Amino acid sequence: MEKRDPFKYFKTSREIIRLAVMLYVRFPLSLRNVEDLLHERGIDVTHEAVRYWWHRFGPMFAAEIKKHRIAGMKSSRWRWHLDEVFVKINGERHYLWRAVDHEGEVLESFVTKSRDKKAALKFLKKAMRKHGRPEVIVTDKLRSYGAALKEIGAADRQETSRWLNNRAENSHLPFRRRERAMLRFRRMRSLQKFASVHASVYNLFNQERSLSSRQNFKRNRAAALAEWRGLCTA
Repeated sequence: MEKRDPFKYFKTSREIIRLAVMLYVRFPLSLRNVEDLLHERGIDVTHEAVRYWWHRFGPMFAAEIKKHRIAGMKSSRWRWHLDEVFVKINGERHYLWRAVDHEGEVLESFVTKSRDKKAALKFLKKAMRKHGRPEVIVTDKLRSYGAALKEIGAADRQETSRWLNNRAENSHLPFRRRERAMLRFRRMRSLQKFASVHASVYNLFNQERSLSSRQNFKRNRAAALAEWRGLCTA
């Protein structure tokens, strides 16, 4: 069966759409910032067009990135770092749970209204269903993690220490910068959608440049950009 072209009925070229979505999701820019940057390149689009493209193609790009990466992430079952941050939606506190592997790859993002045992259990089951069970699970001292891990028979894999979970805490920073640029979220569903898309795009372009030489960094960056430009090809 021939694969349907998702860009078929759009007047704007697929290259411009991919560029606009990448700028908006990857960098801490507003919709109007992206509009201005594209205008400087001679591309006349409105910020509402950028909003529509991100809603339409963002999840599609993220799903394709995740499908390619999950197949080659066997080492991610070694050590996971779990952490949660609060995000306000219309003045009400919600929690964004995130699982990060030992290399900083964001494995899963999940939004809940509470951070009790039920929420932690749902988050863990969702992550393990997609990525399998890790050998070690690093968490903070929130009791919900211990109760949830005990229920699924993985309490012996949990590790907690004051500085042991810095990998997960540092991984929140790009999302926090992005959240400020978006002036927070208005719905729980939009937060879940953006967190999932942002995680996949971050994984693709995050090169840990401080740990690699300049030549390797340039090579990996070019490969990531080439993969992005090939997403959702007909």
